[in-house]
Amino acid sequence: MAPLFIMDYVPGCILASQRKLLATYAAPVARSVACLAAMILLVLCSLPMPATGAELPPTLHGAQRVMIEVARATTPPLRDLARLNSSPRWLWQPRTIPLGRVPLLIAPEQFDPVLQRGRLPASATKQGLDFEGIGAGLPGFFVEGIPPDPNLSVGATQIVEWVNLSFAVFDKTTGVLVMEPVDGNALWSALGGQCAADNDGDPIVKYDQLAGRWLMSQLAVTGGPPFYQCIAVSKTSDATGSYNVYAYRMPDFNDYPKVAVWPDAYYLSFNMFDALGNYLQPEACAMDRAAMLAGASAPIECFSPGSSYFGLLPSDLDGSTPPPTGSPDYFVSYDVNSLDLWRFHANFANPANATFSGPINIPVAPFTPACDGGHCIPQPDSSVRLDSLADRLMYRLAYRNFGDHESLVADHSIKVSKPVRVPSAVRWYEIRDPGGAPVVFQQGTYAPNERARWMGSVAMDKLGDLAVGYSESSATMHPSIAYASRLASDPLGGLRAETLAFRGRGSQLEKRRLCKKQCYRWGDYSAMAIDPADDCTFWYVNEYLARSGNYNWHTRIVSFKFPGCS
Repeated sequence: MAPLFIMDYVPGCILASQRKLLATYAAPVARSVACLAAMILLVLCSLPMPATGAELPPTLHGAQRVMIEVARATTPPLRDLARLNSSPRWLWQPRTIPLGRVPLLIAPEQFDPVLQRGRLPASATKQGLDFEGIGAGLPGFFVEGIPPDPNLSVGATQIVEWVNLSFAVFDKTTGVLVMEPVDGNALWSALGGQCAADNDGDPIVKYDQLAGRWLMSQLAVTGGPPFYQCIAVSKTSDATGSYNVYAYRMPDFNDYPKVAVWPDAYYLSFNMFDALGNYLQPEACAMDRAAMLAGASAPIECFSPGSSYFGLLPSDLDGSTPPPTGSPDYFVSYDVNSLDLWRFHANFANPANATFSGPINIPVAPFTPACDGGHCIPQPDSSVRLDSLADRLMYRLAYRNFGDHESLVADHSIKVSKPVRVPSAVRWYEIRDPGGAPVVFQQGTYAPNERARWMGSVAMDKLGDLAVGYSESSATMHPSIAYASRLASDPLGGLRAETLAFRGRGSQLEKRRLCKKQCYRWGDYSAMAIDPADDCTFWYVNEYLARSGNYNWHTRIVSFKFPGCS
């Protein structure tokens, strides 16, 4: 018997036919007619929402910009660099990591037809290893910047966690440190120049399970222009070994870089700003993966869809089954009550033959970004309202090829106005057939009570079971770490009762001189990863505070799986 999901679905589907249906049936007539209308509307909103329009999306032919690294090198083993390149802690200066704010498309507050509330079936997951990550709870570590940008990836035997402004390596079986935290820029010390000198964060770490290599990325932008993107690819599956490292000079401030693994390239996205902080455009780029794995010169090909778009995420492969041969990488962002999808075909042999097509507009249930994209997340015993980062999709855009279908999963933070007011809830999507006629196969807004949920990250295991991790807070609950999940066999659009993975014990406080009037910064992202060893175990990292204050964040790494997946 399928589990029972009690949901508050309210009128508000965005399709014109559904609005007409609402107008027809929801007038103040007999109660039975109104109830019938709501039931019909619920069925319509539960149906997959296909992309609109029959015309082919526009295609850009030929990379708009091709960049060659300004420097490349091969490093000594990282385990040796770690002992030599940590900054003297008496030179510590608190930093607030810059974040460019992208233009926000705000739809009026609307009813949410996929809102999930009320009584939920129990979680079907079993929690595994749970341990302290980088942060104030790690002996000898000093928090240097806010926010932490916590992210991780999982390899054959190791976990690499990277935060602003350090990374560390843990044993996957025990959670014990294999390599203590080291400054991020130490990885590029063999290059010299700005990537070696600047430790500017916005880090991403990925494990390329197709090659058994680690992929690392961070910014070098202090005092820019010039601005740089720093890339490293390990020579083996050992994260503490040697790396092929690269420095790329960017034309503008390359904010919020997000990196993804695909068979033909490493793809990445940026929000581009000028030196004064004015938003310019998003950029979608492809790095020559084969060349980087070999330590050879590796060009980057880039396209931009224009300044009217923002916050693109590249599709990131989960599982050992690659996409169909010749598949493009997919880039997705959100629009007004919809998602936009692009297809990127890199061509490093002849960049003039690279293509970037889209957007394909995919209707979704209506939404309004949480906090209007700003900071309104409540916490107890503090005047600070935390940042929602609801002006963009949250990292990652996880892709999986199930054989009979392909899926992308994504999430972002939205506000709930009716039937209750919730400052932030997690809206999540599963998109199917991204290479054909993309459709939202299922979607949901998770708000089982009035607490704020935000800063999510979502992924699926090899069976199609799904989990989304997030921060959770309220006026009476310190910011904590939680996740909600669903079996592939559960009713579409529903998540089960959440698991509180780790309860926070403090709130972020106002210290304007210390954090330059940005004490609200939180995130700017978290990370849900799938263990490549079994393709079943979820690993999640996010931040919390053990006591109220500032520049005292902790991170927690938790794992769990569905017992039916093995």
